[in-house]
Amino acid sequence: MSKPLTRRDFLREGGLCATAATLASSPLAAAAVAKGAPRGPGIRWAKAPCRFCGVGCGVMVGTRQGRVVAVKGDDQHPGTKGLLCAKGYSLPAILTGGDRLTTPLIRKGGKLVKATWDEALDLVARRFKETLAAKGPEAVAIYGSGQWMITDGYAATKWFRAGMGSNNVEANARLCMASAVTGFMSTFGSDEPMGCFEDLALCDVLILWGNNMAEAHPVLFGQVLESKGANPAKRIVDLATRRTPTSDFADTHLLMAPQSDLAIANGIAHLLVKKGAVDKDFIARHVVFKRGKEQIGYGLADKSKFADEPKKATFEEYAAFLETYTPEHVAKVSGLSVAALEQLAGYFADPKLKVMSVWCMGVNQHSRGTWMNNLIYNLHLLTGKICKPGSTAYSITGQPSACGTVREVGDLAHRLPADMVVMNPEHRAIAARIWKVPVERINPKPGHHTVEMFRALDRGDITCMWIQVTNPFVSLPNVERYRKGARKDGRFIVVSDVYPTVTTDFADVVLPSAMWVEREGLFGNSDRRTQHWDQLAEPPKGCLPDDWQIIEVARRMGLGDLFPKDRATYVKELFEEYRQFTVGTGKDLGTFEELKAARGLRWPVVKGRETARRYVEGEDPFVKAGEGVSFYKNKADGGRAVVWLRPWEGPAEVPDAEYPLWFCTGRMLEHWHTGTMTRRVPQLNRAQPGGFLEIHPEDAKALGVADGGQVKVTSRRGSVTLPCRFAARGKVPRGTVYTSFFDESQLINAVTQDSICPISAEPDYKKCACRVEKA
Repeated sequence: MSKPLTRRDFLREGGLCATAATLASSPLAAAAVAKGAPRGPGIRWAKAPCRFCGVGCGVMVGTRQGRVVAVKGDDQHPGTKGLLCAKGYSLPAILTGGDRLTTPLIRKGGKLVKATWDEALDLVARRFKETLAAKGPEAVAIYGSGQWMITDGYAATKWFRAGMGSNNVEANARLCMASAVTGFMSTFGSDEPMGCFEDLALCDVLILWGNNMAEAHPVLFGQVLESKGANPAKRIVDLATRRTPTSDFADTHLLMAPQSDLAIANGIAHLLVKKGAVDKDFIARHVVFKRGKEQIGYGLADKSKFADEPKKATFEEYAAFLETYTPEHVAKVSGLSVAALEQLAGYFADPKLKVMSVWCMGVNQHSRGTWMNNLIYNLHLLTGKICKPGSTAYSITGQPSACGTVREVGDLAHRLPADMVVMNPEHRAIAARIWKVPVERINPKPGHHTVEMFRALDRGDITCMWIQVTNPFVSLPNVERYRKGARKDGRFIVVSDVYPTVTTDFADVVLPSAMWVEREGLFGNSDRRTQHWDQLAEPPKGCLPDDWQIIEVARRMGLGDLFPKDRATYVKELFEEYRQFTVGTGKDLGTFEELKAARGLRWPVVKGRETARRYVEGEDPFVKAGEGVSFYKNKADGGRAVVWLRPWEGPAEVPDAEYPLWFCTGRMLEHWHTGTMTRRVPQLNRAQPGGFLEIHPEDAKALGVADGGQVKVTSRRGSVTLPCRFAARGKVPRGTVYTSFFDESQLINAVTQDSICPISAEPDYKKCACRVEKA
């Protein structure tokens, strides 16, 4: 870098926000970007979190006469301090697309036709009751989202588990963060990070494990660059399978082969152990060693089951396990140089350096995602570089409430709130007490995880499904299988959304939802920060909140006693009931009134005081005096964290003679998931109007394809035709092509595979084998 950049410089000038410059063509968005935002008569400003990624940026929302007219960054927000990215500045426009759904629709004669709310809700309730009566609780399912608000997810899990005795409750966070959950649970006995966003500024070395932070979490990356301006010795290491905008700002860009991250992490550990560069005192007091099952498969078969077989190990056994991960061997597997591996190990080995590892879906959407989470924690546990300011391991979340709703509320097929699980009789008893239902009502058998849920829909084991706030018939891997399954006779699908999507095309009933600040809500973000906002704008007439839709259907099924009856107070009542699960567990949430008054509070919250870092004496109220660090949630291992013996294993599919290229996928700055919201923002859509394929110029030359030419990408599952680009924002190495899935007119996920991490059941979107032909 030729000059130090502030985070404002980065967001304004870093090339990534060329998009933001196009906002000037919109009076609405231009007002939002302008410093200070509009001050016209009658504008009322109030706090809310951003509707997009898991950073949870603080937003000030300006409304006039019940409509959102502007947004600006919230200078009082302690996590993001007044900054937004291009998507954040576009928030007003996501409410006002011309094709907003405002009327319930019912499929009749093969076509969706307008209906009343009573007609639609009565039909949904009747079909759920009929399915329960005919086929039982395993035939019904609800599929939600990390974009669900906390009370949406809580209403769904209570309706299903306490009302219908079904555990077929899942959310799309299974597709992006499940391996983070199983990584946390298997290492620490509790989900979610121990550190906080402030650690990004405090670290001396930031290692990004397959994380294009500049595009995926630009406000956080702006904080990193601002801290680098104040500390020029700070080092950013970008470990990735392609060159990205993050690489341009990094001090070191390390290009690795897909799935070689497992070998790299073990190779670093090998060097640390060989050099004696481990914190023996920390290990003795805070660590145990375990090894699990190896050669665990890839979860490709329907109804595949997995049970790990953890066994205790010793440090000496761990050292012996690492013997094969020599720098020379790891270099051969990964493509990194021996010198690069030595440098990475050197950062961890130096007791003077504060090292922070950060990752997101590059690690999690991985056929060995749980293992890779474990291996990153290993490096920090071995060196004691964990739970310290600027020295920790941090998994960032992709969606705004994947943490607060899915992970904390327990909207996964085997979970209950606050890390509890349906298999544990004590946990079921707690849930039954809070829900005021017989404990026998709560089914001890886990439901279907997301991929298996849609396989079950294909097979006919599930025939009645409600999908809220997500677009699975674009976002699922190997998506053509599940699209075909959804069209089979005997399936009944309800979809709640704000705009027409590919998924609403498959629906028997479409319900129009109120969105973001059109309703009161709560999110929980990557920083363990739970944020509340009031209803600030009126939804279009005819739109209802997702949680209230669930409550109305439950009432029509005779299960109304499970839920509050007053529309004016039900959000508070639901949240305070849910909060009972968390109190005294180390995952304690602030009260509704505390959250209403604050710019979010990071749990555990005890006596109104939030926690910046977990497991640390003096910060975490559950760590006793004199303990220093205590991984108290991992009771099975005496309050110690686990260092796992996890091997490198290859991916489920690798290039061969028939499919000679790697096909990789990921995100981009301008668009969000399948583009349901952002492609309705004219400025964002003009900046990136459609999907494209990044390809190396030499690979394109061999195909006889020019920059911008059409190519057909084919895998063993399906194909898609895209324009190719040589000089895109990212640059792939030879033998690799790359794209993003935001454009629902191009089914990228017809190509991707539905292999999963057998422990987390999260799919591996990041890599499969393909061939590319001139179209």
